[in-house]
Amino acid sequence: MMTKRDHVQLKAELVILEQLVKEDHLLRKIDKHISLGFIYDLVDEYYADTMGRPSIDPVVLFKMSLIQALYGIPSERRLAEEIHHNMAYRWFLGYGITDTIPDHSTISYNRTQRFKDAKVYESIMNEVVLMAMENKMVSGKIFYTDSTHIRANAS
Repeated sequence: MMTKRDHVQLKAELVILEQLVKEDHLLRKIDKHISLGFIYDLVDEYYADTMGRPSIDPVVLFKMSLIQALYGIPSERRLAEEIHHNMAYRWFLGYGITDTIPDHSTISYNRTQRFKDAKVYESIMNEVVLMAMENKMVSGKIFYTDSTHIRANAS
């Protein structure tokens, strides 16, 4: 006997990923107001010009770390799983529904080995925070952590 679920699973559908992400989604706001092209200049020295296995776009790597931080994802393994299943994450990273998500070990390697001693992530994050402040996305006046009220001192 074929159930409704079985019928839906066998149906082919034309899906436009853009339409699956709500207009007011946080990642849409970030994509609209935060330009991450500057990352290429910051990481240029960490990428070889020689041919070989294709690398993951450094902007995509940083966007993955941003998703991990914004949504409190505890590990790279879980991050890769969440990206695999979440259409908004895929849209933000530029991956289609059938595209293969980078393995968690690749994400981890880049964070712990390639950029280990560099201040690249810190520089990128500082620039992103400045852009977010310029676009009134964050104010930096009050910060809550573990339900404790702390006055921020941005200077």
